Amino acid sequence: MTEKKGKAVLAYSGGLDTSVAVMWLTEQGYDVITMTADVGQKDVDLQSAKAKALHSGAIKAYIFDLKKTFVENYVYPSLKANAMYQGTYPLVSALSRPLIAKTLVDIANKEGAVAVAHGCTGKGQDQVRIEVCATALNPNIKVLAPVRDWHFSREAEMEYAAKHGIPVKANVGSPYSIDDNLWGRSIECGLLEDPWNEPPEDAYEMTANPLEGPDAPEFIEITFEHGVPVALNGERMHGVDLILKLNAIAGKHGIGRVDMVEDRLVGFKSREVYECPGSSTLLAAHRAMETLTLDKQVLKTKRELEVRFAELTYEGYWFSPLRDAINAFINDTQQYVSGTVKMRLFKGQAVVRGLKANKTVYRHDLATYSAGDAFDHSAAVGFINIWGLPVRTWTATYPRHDEAETPIEA
Repeated sequence: MTEKKGKAVLAYSGGLDTSVAVMWLTEQGYDVITMTADVGQKDVDLQSAKAKALHSGAIKAYIFDLKKTFVENYVYPSLKANAMYQGTYPLVSALSRPLIAKTLVDIANKEGAVAVAHGCTGKGQDQVRIEVCATALNPNIKVLAPVRDWHFSREAEMEYAAKHGIPVKANVGSPYSIDDNLWGRSIECGLLEDPWNEPPEDAYEMTANPLEGPDAPEFIEITFEHGVPVALNGERMHGVDLILKLNAIAGKHGIGRVDMVEDRLVGFKSREVYECPGSSTLLAAHRAMETLTLDKQVLKTKRELEVRFAELTYEGYWFSPLRDAINAFINDTQQYVSGTVKMRLFKGQAVVRGLKANKTVYRHDLATYSAGDAFDHSAAVGFINIWGLPVRTWTATYPRHDEAETPIEA
């Protein structure tokens, strides 16, 4: 008889890996509780997932619609930070993992579970994110990774499922590995693993081919309050609805396709393809609004910290003291980031075409060259003299001997 080991809370998608994992963990002596979360992924059916989990051997199944929590507590902080890993990837999958980990730990604490579990492989980076985030929240929790530990082939998994009467739908028709949520969609595997191969059109779902998009540009207006988008084309709406609507509008114009060679957390480079229509548009708009409303030195420092924010998120350090400290700085800056951005969407590009704000550090009377110019031109002479003093002093002490770069003829 298998020794009872206590309760384990499993992040459960209802796919082949996690369905088999329920029974496998049960055979190892755990009472399995599943957790299924809707963060905006396509074709999620919470009630069906719950029924399937219980049928597969779970003693209890939790289901959650976490779209609102995902947007407010994870997407918006990332948007305020203009977070894009390696300046390109809007952190689609990386943002949902800390939420999943936190929900697992919350349930484990409530149920008195000894472990949490996930369906990640030993090669992926999501295993790191979930495990690091989970143990950051509860250092004493045990983390189980059945797919990483059992070394089953996909065929063996399907045989195991059939043997135990576990209903699964293993999709052998698609050559891609897909992960999606409100913030975007990632596409991996198949012929995409060769960086020379252009992604075929059947890899995309959220975005039209930019070359085949509408032949007329579409203009939209995005309104921000304290760094958060609150209205689209003057219509106020909650973040979930705004992002979904913007995904559809920008996706129609082929905006947000990302194709990159990414430095993975687990030590190797990987060719990654993403679709991020709404997030790409919002990030461009937010970054532009900051140029109108934030001080030069604040912007400079913020841009440096944005890189670290993105790296920490990507690397699984969402619940870290450094990410918390950077987030506190960013939140302080966002109290000034309010206004409206006009965007032109056309043939794969979201371009800023206008900015306005009730309060801004942009001063027309200082910037204009026309009548009403309030800039003190006479101050320029003294400013230039003092500004150039360090280099003049250096050259006077250590004369330069640069050769003329162009022939000088009489």
